Amino acid sequence: MRISILTIAFSALLLADSLAVEPSEILDDPRHESRARELSKALRCVVCQNQSIDDSDAALARDMRILVRERITAGDSNEEVLDYVVLRYGDFVLLKPPFKKTTLVLWLGPILMFGMALLGALLFFRRQKSATSLMKCDPSAELDETERKRLNALLGGQKK
Repeated sequence: MRISILTIAFSALLLADSLAVEPSEILDDPRHESRARELSKALRCVVCQNQSIDDSDAALARDMRILVRERITAGDSNEEVLDYVVLRYGDFVLLKPPFKKTTLVLWLGPILMFGMALLGALLFFRRQKSATSLMKCDPSAELDETERKRLNALLGGQKK
């Protein structure tokens, strides 16, 4: 019973990619359809998190797929279709945003965060090393007279 449920769930997961694009959306010309699928895989669904409109089942993703197909059948090139969609939805709609001033944080943010984490780890381990070296003292070493007086003053003159 458990195996059959897992088999069905796994099969549904594999078929989910092919079911996102509905048969009514598919273009008659195979070249146009392949271009539409290629562009749909490069565009982010603005409703779903990090999912292309080609994979998404959201209504807005369906509308965006139809829009892409309409622009292709109207004779637009791939760049013109992408420019049109970016004009409507912004750079966020691209799964691979361009490298420019407004997206600089997206590109350099992970590198900066990694560098800060590396620096923090380096400082932490350096501090740990110096703390352990201070703890490593010779237990057989005797206190000199000044250290003994200071210790007695701290203990309030108590002796054991």
